[in-house]
Amino acid sequence: MYKILKKEYLNSSVVRMVIDAPAVARRADAGQFIILRATADGERIPLTVADFDRERGTVTIIFQLVGAATETLGHLGEGEFIADFAGPLGKKTVTENLKTVAVVGGGVGSAIAYPVAKKLHRQGAHVDAIVGFRTRDLVILEDEFRRASSELHLMTDDGTYGEHGLVTNALEKLIEGGKKYDEVIAIGPLPMMKFVSLLTKKYGIKTVVSMNPIMIDGTGMCGCCRLTVGGETRFACVDGPEFDGHLVDFDEAIRRSAMYRDFEGTAREETCNLFKKEIE
Repeated sequence: MYKILKKEYLNSSVVRMVIDAPAVARRADAGQFIILRATADGERIPLTVADFDRERGTVTIIFQLVGAATETLGHLGEGEFIADFAGPLGKKTVTENLKTVAVVGGGVGSAIAYPVAKKLHRQGAHVDAIVGFRTRDLVILEDEFRRASSELHLMTDDGTYGEHGLVTNALEKLIEGGKKYDEVIAIGPLPMMKFVSLLTKKYGIKTVVSMNPIMIDGTGMCGCCRLTVGGETRFACVDGPEFDGHLVDFDEAIRRSAMYRDFEGTAREETCNLFKKEIE
């Protein structure tokens, strides 16, 4: 059992939890994920490590309330326990020898981009953090990104906060302004990563993307995170979750991820109704 030491809402649908998990914290690194079950009979879900503290033995997770499993997890409070918390899994982000990097995060994917930016910043790299959200109310981790980057460019689609526009607008502006990036690391919704990769390919800049949005089982057994990279089949959970963005078949991945959207929405609604009945 893994104790929830801290819980807070970053916006109306995104929750941050700090978990007491010393064994995971000792080995965790940016880019990796854990598999958890909120309850003993709950669904197994993968969540990327959003932060960790080796000395305190804690691991931070950030998740959006989108399905039954995350809804159940979100109903747990400080002092309560998560049944299973296994990891770290997946390959860590490769940051060695990178001097100038753009870390691009979109929506709740910014929670995954943050530990990457933090690691690079601590290693002495110049980090341009570019994070985008639909509107002001959905902005998360602004202060954390300011501390973990050399420059922060916060974008909103509707212009209600930060700069008006998409993350690709900010990235292209920086490139056109003379920034020479060793690498661009993009983490967020599949369409966002697709268009970041198309942009950087035009400029010949190496780009790494995290395909965690299509992971489900986290062990490679379910096959749901299957994707095509450079014409070959790969699995996001065991071969990644990070891949060369210029080689990923994003259109295929987007089509597959859309298959589960209605199911997740229905499952979450049923779980919400169940909790309401228990309260009544």
